Amino acid sequence: MQNKGLIKLFALLFGLVSIYQLSYTFITSKVEKEAQVFAASRISESEADHISKRETLAASYLDSIGGNSVFGYTNYNEAKKKELNKGLDLKGGINVTLQISVKDILKGLANNTKNPVFNKALADADALSKDSDDTYVELFFEAFDKIKGETKLASPDIFANKALSEEVNFQMSDDAVKPVIRKKIDESIVSAFEVLRERIDGFGVTQPNIQREGNSGRILVELPGARDIARAQSLLSSTAQLEFWETYKQGNPSFNNFLISANEKLKTIVDIKKPEPEVLESEIDSLLSDVAADSLDLASQVNPLYDLLIPANPGTNAMFRAAIKDTAQLGAYLRMPEIRRLLPADIQFTKFVWERPTSEEVEVIDLYALKSNRDATPRISGDVVSDARDDFDQFNKPAVSMTMNTKGAKLWEKLTGDAYSNQTGIAIVLDNKVYTAPGVSTGPITGGRSEITGNFTINETKDISNVLRAGKLPASAEIIQSEIVGPSLGQEAIDSGFMSFLIAMAIVLLWMIAYYGKAGAFADIALLLNILLIFGVLTSLNAVLTLPGIAGIVLTIGMSVDANVLIFERIKEELAKGKGKSQAVSDGFGNALSSILDANITTGLTAIILFVFGSGPIKGFATTLLIGILTSLFTAIFITRLLVDWYISGKGRTLDFSTGATKNLFKNISINFLGKRKIAYVISAILVGVGLFSLFFGAGLQQGVDFVGGRSYQVRFEQQVNPSEIASELNTVFGSGTNVKTYGESNQIKITTPYKVDVEGIEVDTEIQEKLFTALQKYLPDGISQQDFNVGSNEASIGILQSVKVGPTIADDIKNNAFLAILGSLAVVFLYILIRFRKWQFSLGAVVAVFHDVLIVLGIFSLLGKIMPFNMEIDQAFIAAILTVIGYSLNDTVVVFDRIREIIAERGWNKGENVNSAINSTLGRTLNTSLTTLVVLLAIFIFGGESLRGFMFAMIIGVVVGTYSSVFIATPVMFDTLKKKILSGKADTIINDSKEKE
Repeated sequence: MQNKGLIKLFALLFGLVSIYQLSYTFITSKVEKEAQVFAASRISESEADHISKRETLAASYLDSIGGNSVFGYTNYNEAKKKELNKGLDLKGGINVTLQISVKDILKGLANNTKNPVFNKALADADALSKDSDDTYVELFFEAFDKIKGETKLASPDIFANKALSEEVNFQMSDDAVKPVIRKKIDESIVSAFEVLRERIDGFGVTQPNIQREGNSGRILVELPGARDIARAQSLLSSTAQLEFWETYKQGNPSFNNFLISANEKLKTIVDIKKPEPEVLESEIDSLLSDVAADSLDLASQVNPLYDLLIPANPGTNAMFRAAIKDTAQLGAYLRMPEIRRLLPADIQFTKFVWERPTSEEVEVIDLYALKSNRDATPRISGDVVSDARDDFDQFNKPAVSMTMNTKGAKLWEKLTGDAYSNQTGIAIVLDNKVYTAPGVSTGPITGGRSEITGNFTINETKDISNVLRAGKLPASAEIIQSEIVGPSLGQEAIDSGFMSFLIAMAIVLLWMIAYYGKAGAFADIALLLNILLIFGVLTSLNAVLTLPGIAGIVLTIGMSVDANVLIFERIKEELAKGKGKSQAVSDGFGNALSSILDANITTGLTAIILFVFGSGPIKGFATTLLIGILTSLFTAIFITRLLVDWYISGKGRTLDFSTGATKNLFKNISINFLGKRKIAYVISAILVGVGLFSLFFGAGLQQGVDFVGGRSYQVRFEQQVNPSEIASELNTVFGSGTNVKTYGESNQIKITTPYKVDVEGIEVDTEIQEKLFTALQKYLPDGISQQDFNVGSNEASIGILQSVKVGPTIADDIKNNAFLAILGSLAVVFLYILIRFRKWQFSLGAVVAVFHDVLIVLGIFSLLGKIMPFNMEIDQAFIAAILTVIGYSLNDTVVVFDRIREIIAERGWNKGENVNSAINSTLGRTLNTSLTTLVVLLAIFIFGGESLRGFMFAMIIGVVVGTYSSVFIATPVMFDTLKKKILSGKADTIINDSKEKE
């Protein structure tokens, strides 16, 4: 081998750089453990909420020593930025996909027009978007073109308005306006992206990830390590729509007249039964008991409004009060067109807004009546806020102080002057909730400074000031997909992932020495360097290590072994021909190179497709697989060669590439594989046929929420539970379709429900968690609260450990991407083999074998889906497994085809006999690699955690079936399609010609 010195230098530098990069991960881990020990020594477990207190103290400790030098070349703060990124499934946290509402952006660009054609096109686009992969704006244009008649996009009441006057004029055609609107929408999404980035930067988690997903208006946000999940969700989805309104004065007679009229009207249009009187002891009942019956003797009647409304506290600027449980019903009444029409002329544009509840214990909140106008625009909007800071008010309570720009200062002076003159209040409204509504007692306020006060926590004031500084989102942002992993589950994933990694590693290292002796030890050294380089590259690229990523690394171990096995088996063949050690090693490496490259390229191609179409942890799997392919090629081809050459160059050293037990293994084997192909065809046809019958007429596949949409929750209890009993109870709560099954241990279940799958918003997530807690409370330990039960709330391992939400739109996209990924991988592989072997018959054999393998895996999942004691749902992880099976199957097939091509080029077809010789000569490599990979996969299956079991089971089946198909399906199909040419002798010419072209 030439340039040995250069390779040694490169390997040394590569290894040192990897160690250097990984040192930052070691440093952060060491310092964080010291912080945890420090916090544990100061706060006893007996203290209330000790986990949260320890986390706060540990964070303070890290802040205090963050700049201190560590090992003389870095500090904790710098090391934290450069450590190996751990994904959501290893660290806990939240991963969401936000959909920026393009509909809202279009409305804003059209200045909230009332144009009927425009609004009809929006409604039609909403309907079309449910069954289309096109972007919303294209669907809008399509809908508009169908119904526009004489209306143009450049109409003055659509896009040819004052705001767009510099870019859209009345003379422009629709085709000329469309690019402008597309550009404006893209700018708005970029703006939303930047706003979210600023909010996330202020949230305080390390290594957050935010990225746009093409032109879909979707933004992916990952916050590994985020503990306060509700806070994170609120931060991401709130539009930060800050508004300042003047309130109506309490006791305004127009509102009394309105209430009487509205109450009487509601009696005629709603069906309400008078509830039975009951004795209650709550804040609500205390307030209600103070309300005296009026002249209409309302207490003795059914009164839709008066039964729900409570008089506001004197001295406040609220108009009424109500129980939180009644706010939705009251809001619906007050929004009814027939009720709105009853508002007297002097208050006809009133905007009713509820107070923000100050805590979970609050049962009653205020309803404010705000002075509005025909267009429902506020007196001052949040655009005028130039700065916002978390602060403390005059009573030393957390507050938010704001500074306005020059324009805002003038408007603020006018608004405060009006409120002073009218003796009304100023409601500060954020995202349609009144945070505070103070009065003005000293006249107009100049300077543009204001303050938001309320019963806030310090975190709340930090978040409010953060979102106000970052600015409002240009449109609403709905969470259409989310995954939340609690910290305890993340730690369990790390433990199980690395346990499987170490066990698989130990088995492979021992096996290589047991099979190849000293040569196996050299392969082990190369393998250990390979693992070091993978982690080093992952850290250098700021890539994210996920649990499937660890599985990808473990799979890489098997692939690295495959390359060494190919090389050693070829060297043994050269030695058997009587060649000297040096020549045999040189020829063995040279002859194996073609098969190694072909096998790794085909696997690499499927990994690239997986990276393009996958998301989250699956992308992590593809990343580690791609890095592993490159590093295993380097270590197997160059490092193993360096070690072998160094050893055999010494005097008196022998290297046999085998041990006493394996020396004659697989020698002189002569199996007539082609002669048995008809039996194999029958066996395969039966297996595929049974699988297809089960798929189409039997149980079918269990599609996960990734593909059908819905919500799933992984819940753990102290004692074992009966999933059927819980399913029955939850179906009465959520309706039919809720599925419950044991997930791993008998005290753990997975709940999947389509309940309100079409409804977005944090409110629905909260509602479902509350219903789950209520329904499951009797199975939980005494004293556990809703907060303790919710995912990510603390380190406890009881309650919701993980939750996943997938909206129906994104579920369709995931399904389509999975379909495209599989078809794309098959097409790419077909073309690659066609290019490499120059005959479509080879490509056909490989693709038939792959189809065969995939159908058998699908069939087994269909047959055993409801029998196996682990999760066998079809989700993104399963698609990743299918693509890996495709890559592995092709890996095996290409190695066999490569040897067939080599032997046929030397000896001819000999009526197919030399095909059997080629298969027999690769049998040692095929079985050795397959068994090694199988043992590795079994280690992950047993020790890698529940979330990986279905994934690994699919791959285990794939490895077994892929090994079988490369010998009994791919090669026979290729042979049968070339049979006439083989028997006539023409095929020999074909192979020789293709070899010469190379």
